[in-house]
Amino acid sequence: MKLNNGVIIENHGRPYFIAELNTSHFGKLETAMEMIDAAKEAGCDCVKFQSWSANTLYSNTYYRQNPVARRFVDKFSFSPEKLKQLADYAHGKGIAFASTPYSTDEADFLLKECAVPFIKIASMEINNLPYLEYIARTGTAIILSTGMADQEEITRAVDCIRAAGNDKVAVLHCVSIYPAEPSTINLNNMLRLRELYHGLPIGYSDHTVGIETPLAAVALGAPIIEKHFTLDSKKIGMDNQMAMEPSAFHAMIASCRMAWESLGSYERTVSDEELAQRANMRRSIVSKRAIAAGSAITQDDIDFKRPGDGYSPTQVDLVVGKTAVQDIPADEVIYPSMIQ
Repeated sequence: MKLNNGVIIENHGRPYFIAELNTSHFGKLETAMEMIDAAKEAGCDCVKFQSWSANTLYSNTYYRQNPVARRFVDKFSFSPEKLKQLADYAHGKGIAFASTPYSTDEADFLLKECAVPFIKIASMEINNLPYLEYIARTGTAIILSTGMADQEEITRAVDCIRAAGNDKVAVLHCVSIYPAEPSTINLNNMLRLRELYHGLPIGYSDHTVGIETPLAAVALGAPIIEKHFTLDSKKIGMDNQMAMEPSAFHAMIASCRMAWESLGSYERTVSDEELAQRANMRRSIVSKRAIAAGSAITQDDIDFKRPGDGYSPTQVDLVVGKTAVQDIPADEVIYPSMIQ
C-alpha cells in the first residue's frame, strides 16, 4: 500500500512508527509542538492527533446528562486552525502529521489542508459503514483500527472500503483496553487477518505497557506500529498510564528496527563474511599417521581436523585411493599438491 506521501507499507516491510499523542498534550499547542519535536528525535515516522470536537463525538442529550464529557472534549481538542498550525510545524520538522477525524467535514479538512499521509479510522467507527464509504471514496490511504470488533465486523468494514473502489487500506490489530495485559492481545490473529485480507498490510496498534508486544508484532511481520506517546508518564491523564516517554519510545523503535533487520530472507543465504569463516571453522582431511611418498592412501590413513582450507570431509573419494607424491608427516592437512 502506498500512503498519500508516497511511503510504501507492506507486510514484513520496514516498520512505520506512529506516535499517538491523543490527549497527552492536554490541549496545549506549545506542549503539542514539544511532543512533535520529541517524537521526531525518537525516530517516529508520524505523529497522530485526534480531530474530535464537541459537535462530532456525542449527542446533545449525552452532553446534558454528562457535562464532564463536554468539558473533556473541549479541553483536549484543537481547532482546525491549530491543527493546521501543528501540521505545518510537523512538516517543517520532517515528520508526517496525521489525525483521526470523527466526521466527514474533519476528514475533508485533514486531506485538503493538512497533507495527511492517511486517514486513521478509530476502532469506534468500524461499524459506521456510511462514514467508511465516504472516506474510501476520497481515494485516500486508510488505516483501520479494529479494537472491540469481531471478525465479521472487521470483514464488513474492509469489504465496505473495497466496494467503494479503495484498496489502499491497512488493518491494525488492536485491543481496546487501556492499558491492556499482554495475555489479552492475541497477536497471532494478525496472521489470520493476513490470510483473510490478502494483499492488505496488517499492523498493530498497541495499548500495553512496555516494548515487548510491539517487538513481537514486528517479528510477526507488522509493518505499522502505533503506540501512545507522552512527555511525562507520571502526569495524571487518560493516556499516560500506558503512554511511552521519548527515551523509551526511541529504545522501542531501535529494538524493533533491529528485530526487523534480523528477520532477513525466507530463503537460506550465506554472507561473504560467513563464508570467510569456513577456512578457520571447518575441518579438512588430515594425515592420521605418517604417509610415505609412493604409498596409496587408505581410509585408515586419514582423519578430519581444522583448518578447513584443504580437502573437505565430503571429498574423501578425492583422497582415498590416491598416491602420495611426497612424504606426508602425521597430523598434517593434505593438499592437492601432495597427492596424485
